[in-house]
Amino acid sequence: MKLGKREIDAITCPPDRQDLLVFDDQLPGFALRVTKAGKKVFLFQYRFGGRVQRMVLGDYGVLTPSQARGKAEEARGRVREGRDPLGERKTAQATAIAAETSARRQKVADALTVEILIERWAGMALKDRRPAYSREAVRALRVNLPDLLPLPAAGIDHEMAQRSIDAVALDRGETMARRSHAYARALYGWAMKRRLVPTNPFAEVHTEGREVSRDRALSDAELREVWQATASLGLLFGSYFRILILTLQRRSEVAGMRWSELSPDLSTWTVPAQRSKNGRAHLVHLPEPARAILSALPRLPPALGRGGAGAEAAPSELVFSTTGTTPVSGISKAKVRLDELIHKARLKAAAEAGQAATPAAFPPWRLHDLRRTGVTTLARLGIAPHVADRLLNHVEATGIQGVAAVYQRHDFLAERQAASEAWAGHVLRLAAQDSS
Repeated sequence: MKLGKREIDAITCPPDRQDLLVFDDQLPGFALRVTKAGKKVFLFQYRFGGRVQRMVLGDYGVLTPSQARGKAEEARGRVREGRDPLGERKTAQATAIAAETSARRQKVADALTVEILIERWAGMALKDRRPAYSREAVRALRVNLPDLLPLPAAGIDHEMAQRSIDAVALDRGETMARRSHAYARALYGWAMKRRLVPTNPFAEVHTEGREVSRDRALSDAELREVWQATASLGLLFGSYFRILILTLQRRSEVAGMRWSELSPDLSTWTVPAQRSKNGRAHLVHLPEPARAILSALPRLPPALGRGGAGAEAAPSELVFSTTGTTPVSGISKAKVRLDELIHKARLKAAAEAGQAATPAAFPPWRLHDLRRTGVTTLARLGIAPHVADRLLNHVEATGIQGVAAVYQRHDFLAERQAASEAWAGHVLRLAAQDSS
């Protein structure tokens, strides 16, 4: 029987069978399968590799008998060439599916830029890290690796990563390059664990130099010079630097001090967790000299310097501010001015002493050295190391190790207050001494 339209329409499946296979008499292998439900499908049957293969050509109605016959003839031609038409179709379909899957994955990978990856990292991995670390990590990556931000994260290779870190070293110094490298390596290490990127391009990046451990502590004479020079800085910065010395707290925490964080009698200052480097609220006892400094500071209106209502506005919450709305800025410039004042004081003292030679320069120092100076001096004053560490709000107190560190929850408030008073007394005694 030749499978033509009239013949096909007349074929039905016997009621006692599930389907019926009818072969065309003129084209070997060309067949029609008719199911019990009445569905009719064109097939091509052939032998390949010692096995019978049946390849579906299409449904009757979708294909005409002539179209189906053409497909069967084309498949038979490939069989005669020693090919496997069904196997080739499966291979082509698998290739198409793989290509489509790859394209989808590539589209997703392209959409995941370095900028978006940083946002995910900040919202997931960094949410439980110290706030200060999280802020600095995100800031450093965005500021120091701007050329990488819009690029697909998975497309960053070793060469691109190395060039970016080298550029940071040239523009902002080796220390910033090392820190940016550490942040980027941590970012990609986290992304690799989540299969967001295939490799960590920063894993083998080389950075120059090494982190230098800072151990500068000011001598008593140097501390006296710093304290005395702050008197010539003006009320705002003079008070800021003196509170920094007396409390031994971090420069950013002091700069952001708010009146609401101070007790009514100014005896204590509570640094909130969101502004503390280790993410923990910290109670600071304020010795009498610190209370006197704070009492002398005026309350600023929040719109000062910005065209606002001035004195008619509610007082600013910020203790140290030039605008009333943002913490004091320009601390680094004020530090330069402080160093200049110290040098001028040395020149004046040398001239008054009749010294012809230029006095030695004040050794380089950083504001953070004040904290180390305080800890060193407190040890000399007989204050226990773990009390001094709690005074500075260090995460782990020195001298408390192992199981004791896990279970030690005592805050040593009384001891810290005594240490604060002892430190303030030491500073004022130095200030009262004759520098000559």
